[in-house]
Amino acid sequence: MTKIDFKKASPALYRAPTNRFALVDVPAMRFVMVDGAGDPNTAPAYKQAVEWLFSVSYAMKFSAKASLGKDYVVLPLEGLWEADDPADFVARRKDRWRWTMMIRAPDFLDDAMFLAAVEKSKKKLGAPPDSLRMEIYDEGPSLQILHIGAYDDEGPTLARLHHEEMPSRGYVFAGRHHEIYLSDPRKTEPAKLKTILRQPVRRGA
Repeated sequence: MTKIDFKKASPALYRAPTNRFALVDVPAMRFVMVDGAGDPNTAPAYKQAVEWLFSVSYAMKFSAKASLGKDYVVLPLEGLWEADDPADFVARRKDRWRWTMMIRAPDFLDDAMFLAAVEKSKKKLGAPPDSLRMEIYDEGPSLQILHIGAYDDEGPTLARLHHEEMPSRGYVFAGRHHEIYLSDPRKTEPAKLKTILRQPVRRGA
Protein backbone atom coordinates (compact mmCIF):
# COMPACT_ATOMS: atom_id res chain seq x y z
CA MET A 1 0.00 0.00 0.00
CA THR A 2 1.47 3.35 -1.07
CA LYS A 3 1.41 6.06 1.61
CA ILE A 4 0.26 9.41 0.21
CA ASP A 5 2.24 12.46 1.31
CA PHE A 6 0.13 15.50 0.42
CA LYS A 7 2.97 17.88 1.27
CA LYS A 8 4.98 16.38 -1.60
CA ALA A 9 1.94 16.12 -3.89
CA SER A 10 1.14 19.85 -3.44
CA PRO A 11 4.53 21.48 -2.84
CA ALA A 12 3.32 25.03 -3.49
CA LEU A 13 1.07 24.78 -0.43
CA TYR A 14 3.73 23.51 1.98
CA ARG A 15 6.91 25.19 0.74
CA ALA A 16 7.75 28.87 0.51
CA PRO A 17 10.84 31.05 0.09
CA THR A 18 12.46 32.54 3.17
CA ASN A 19 13.48 35.84 1.59
CA ARG A 20 10.34 37.00 -0.20
CA PHE A 21 6.56 36.69 -0.20
CA ALA A 22 5.32 34.33 -2.91
CA LEU A 23 1.82 34.50 -4.37
CA VAL A 24 0.00 31.17 -4.33
CA ASP A 25 -3.56 30.28 -5.32
CA VAL A 26 -4.83 28.10 -2.48
CA PRO A 27 -7.64 25.72 -3.50
CA ALA A 28 -10.64 24.84 -1.37
CA MET A 29 -9.70 22.02 1.01
CA ARG A 30 -11.40 20.15 3.82
CA PHE A 31 -10.18 20.48 7.41
CA VAL A 32 -11.00 19.22 10.86
CA MET A 33 -11.38 22.45 12.87
CA VAL A 34 -11.78 23.78 16.41
CA ASP A 35 -12.34 27.44 17.35
CA GLY A 36 -11.08 29.26 20.42
CA ALA A 37 -9.58 32.43 21.87
CA GLY A 38 -6.74 33.57 24.08
CA ASP A 39 -3.03 32.98 24.49
CA PRO A 40 -2.16 29.58 22.95
CA ASN A 41 0.60 29.15 25.52
CA THR A 42 -1.78 29.32 28.49
CA ALA A 43 -5.39 28.82 27.33
CA PRO A 44 -6.64 25.32 28.29
CA ALA A 45 -8.97 25.43 25.29
CA TYR A 46 -5.98 25.56 22.94
CA LYS A 47 -4.41 22.42 24.40
CA GLN A 48 -7.76 20.64 24.20
CA ALA A 49 -8.25 21.72 20.59
CA VAL A 50 -4.87 20.37 19.49
CA GLU A 51 -5.41 17.07 21.31
CA TRP A 52 -8.76 16.56 19.62
CA LEU A 53 -7.52 17.51 16.16
CA PHE A 54 -4.71 14.96 16.23
CA SER A 55 -6.83 12.25 17.84
CA VAL A 56 -9.58 12.56 15.24
CA SER A 57 -7.13 12.92 12.36
CA TYR A 58 -5.23 9.76 13.28
CA ALA A 59 -8.45 7.83 13.88
CA MET A 60 -9.59 8.76 10.36
CA LYS A 61 -6.21 7.80 8.93
CA PHE A 62 -6.43 4.30 10.44
CA SER A 63 -10.04 3.97 9.32
CA ALA A 64 -9.15 4.91 5.74
CA LYS A 65 -6.33 2.39 5.73
CA ALA A 66 -8.59 -0.40 7.00
CA SER A 67 -11.77 0.33 5.04
CA LEU A 68 -10.57 2.09 1.90
CA GLY A 69 -7.08 0.66 1.47
CA LYS A 70 -5.65 4.18 1.44
CA ASP A 71 -2.80 5.27 3.69
CA TYR A 72 -1.47 8.80 4.05
CA VAL A 73 0.76 10.98 6.17
CA VAL A 74 -1.30 13.04 8.62
CA LEU A 75 -0.83 16.66 7.64
CA PRO A 76 0.64 19.32 9.94
CA LEU A 77 -1.26 21.45 12.40
CA GLU A 78 -2.43 24.77 10.97
CA GLY A 79 -3.96 27.85 12.54
CA LEU A 80 -6.15 30.74 11.44
CA TRP A 81 -5.62 33.79 13.60
CA GLU A 82 -7.43 37.09 13.95
CA ALA A 83 -7.71 40.10 16.24
CA ASP A 84 -9.70 43.31 16.09
CA ASP A 85 -6.42 45.12 15.38
CA PRO A 86 -3.85 43.40 13.09
CA ALA A 87 -1.15 45.20 15.10
CA ASP A 88 -1.92 42.77 17.93
CA PHE A 89 -0.13 40.10 15.90
CA VAL A 90 2.94 42.21 15.37
CA ALA A 91 3.05 43.19 19.04
CA ARG A 92 2.30 39.58 20.12
CA ARG A 93 -0.63 40.61 22.36
CA LYS A 94 -1.78 37.01 22.50
CA ASP A 95 -4.61 37.46 24.98
CA ARG A 96 -6.45 39.40 22.25
CA TRP A 97 -6.17 36.67 19.62
CA ARG A 98 -8.97 34.47 18.29
CA TRP A 99 -8.01 31.27 16.52
CA THR A 100 -9.21 28.28 14.57
CA MET A 101 -6.80 25.36 14.79
CA MET A 102 -7.11 22.75 12.04
CA ILE A 103 -5.65 19.74 10.26
CA ARG A 104 -6.34 19.02 6.61
CA ALA A 105 -8.50 15.98 5.84
CA PRO A 106 -8.08 14.19 2.49
CA ASP A 107 -11.07 14.37 0.14
CA PHE A 108 -11.71 10.62 0.33
CA LEU A 109 -12.71 10.91 4.01
CA ASP A 110 -16.46 11.37 4.44
CA ASP A 111 -18.66 12.69 7.23
CA ALA A 112 -19.41 9.21 8.53
CA MET A 113 -15.69 8.53 9.01
CA PHE A 114 -15.33 11.85 10.81
CA LEU A 115 -18.21 11.11 13.18
CA ALA A 116 -16.84 7.63 13.87
CA ALA A 117 -13.43 9.13 14.66
CA VAL A 118 -15.04 11.59 17.08
CA GLU A 119 -16.81 8.75 18.88
CA LYS A 120 -13.57 6.82 19.14
CA SER A 121 -11.72 9.86 20.51
CA LYS A 122 -14.39 10.42 23.17
CA LYS A 123 -13.28 7.22 24.88
CA LYS A 124 -9.94 8.76 25.84
CA LEU A 125 -10.60 12.51 25.73
CA GLY A 126 -14.15 12.83 27.03
CA ALA A 127 -16.55 15.41 25.62
CA PRO A 128 -15.32 17.16 22.44
CA PRO A 129 -15.12 20.94 21.97
CA ASP A 130 -18.46 22.37 20.84
CA SER A 131 -16.89 23.79 17.68
CA LEU A 132 -15.25 20.55 16.53
CA ARG A 133 -16.21 20.00 12.90
CA MET A 134 -15.02 19.01 9.43
CA GLU A 135 -15.68 21.54 6.69
CA ILE A 136 -14.36 23.13 3.52
CA TYR A 137 -12.09 26.18 3.79
CA ASP A 138 -11.43 28.25 0.66
CA GLU A 139 -8.66 30.87 0.71
CA GLY A 140 -7.78 31.65 -2.90
CA PRO A 141 -4.92 34.06 -3.73
CA SER A 142 -2.49 34.40 -0.80
CA LEU A 143 0.97 35.72 -0.03
CA GLN A 144 3.20 33.38 1.93
CA ILE A 145 6.73 33.13 3.27
CA LEU A 146 8.68 30.54 5.28
CA HIS A 147 9.62 31.77 8.74
CA ILE A 148 12.51 29.97 10.44
CA GLY A 149 12.75 30.69 14.13
CA ALA A 150 10.64 31.16 17.22
CA TYR A 151 6.98 31.99 16.85
CA ASP A 152 7.49 35.20 18.83
CA ASP A 153 10.02 36.37 16.23
CA GLU A 154 7.37 36.54 13.48
CA GLY A 155 6.47 40.16 14.29
CA PRO A 156 8.90 41.98 11.96
CA THR A 157 7.99 39.71 9.04
CA LEU A 158 4.28 40.35 9.57
CA ALA A 159 4.90 44.08 9.88
CA ARG A 160 6.73 44.03 6.54
CA LEU A 161 3.85 42.09 4.99
CA HIS A 162 1.17 44.45 6.30
CA HIS A 163 2.91 47.79 5.80
CA GLU A 164 5.22 47.25 2.83
CA GLU A 165 4.53 44.14 0.77
CA MET A 166 0.74 44.31 0.54
CA PRO A 167 0.51 48.07 -0.12
CA SER A 168 3.28 47.95 -2.74
CA ARG A 169 1.42 45.23 -4.64
CA GLY A 170 -1.98 46.84 -4.26
CA TYR A 171 -3.37 44.11 -2.00
CA VAL A 172 -5.69 44.28 0.98
CA PHE A 173 -6.67 41.64 3.52
CA ALA A 174 -9.04 38.95 2.22
CA GLY A 175 -9.10 36.52 5.12
CA ARG A 176 -7.51 35.49 8.38
CA HIS A 177 -3.79 35.23 9.03
CA HIS A 178 -2.82 31.60 8.45
CA GLU A 179 0.11 29.62 9.85
CA ILE A 180 1.23 26.11 8.91
CA TYR A 181 3.48 24.47 11.49
CA LEU A 182 5.98 22.30 9.61
CA SER A 183 8.02 21.55 12.75
CA ASP A 184 7.03 19.80 15.96
CA PRO A 185 7.77 22.32 18.76
CA ARG A 186 8.15 19.44 21.23
CA LYS A 187 11.15 18.12 19.27
CA THR A 188 12.61 21.24 17.62
CA GLU A 189 14.51 24.06 19.27
CA PRO A 190 12.81 27.45 18.77
CA ALA A 191 15.53 28.84 16.48
CA LYS A 192 14.94 26.01 13.98
CA LEU A 193 11.13 25.97 13.86
CA LYS A 194 9.73 26.19 10.32
CA THR A 195 6.38 27.93 9.88
CA ILE A 196 4.63 29.04 6.72
CA LEU A 197 3.04 32.46 7.23
CA ARG A 198 0.16 32.96 4.79
CA GLN A 199 -2.19 35.88 4.21
CA PRO A 200 -5.17 35.70 1.83
CA VAL A 201 -5.29 38.86 -0.29
CA ARG A 202 -7.33 40.65 -2.94
CA ARG A 203 -6.81 43.70 -5.07
CA GLY A 204 -7.71 46.94 -3.32
CA ALA A 205 -10.22 49.39 -4.70
